[in-house]
Amino acid sequence: MQKPIFKEYMSDDEAVRAIKKLKTQVNTDNIYVITHDDEHTDRVANRAGANKVGVDETGFGVSVKNIFRKKEDELRAKLEKLGFSETEAKQLESELDKGAVIVAATEAPEGVVVE
Repeated sequence: MQKPIFKEYMSDDEAVRAIKKLKTQVNTDNIYVITHDDEHTDRVANRAGANKVGVDETGFGVSVKNIFRKKEDELRAKLEKLGFSETEAKQLESELDKGAVIVAATEAPEGVVVE
């Protein structure tokens, strides 16, 4: 699996602008928004026309486990299913704790970056 590209934002507006630009270079099906709060994730994803990490990405088994996990464990599991290492997922989850919005893209062409 190709490692995802990503960037952290502290503003929803910045994240939405980045997603709109990214959509010109990456298949929209491969662009994801992750925040610490499900409603926040929904708002940003809906505004930008991006995806949330759900059952299709994690699989049914992980989705069921996430129901019983702490929020931090759920977020790390989602990040790992996108292709981040366990260490990267832990670091990113700590940024989510601080209010960051993570925009990630899987299967991005070489040379594409999230701006």
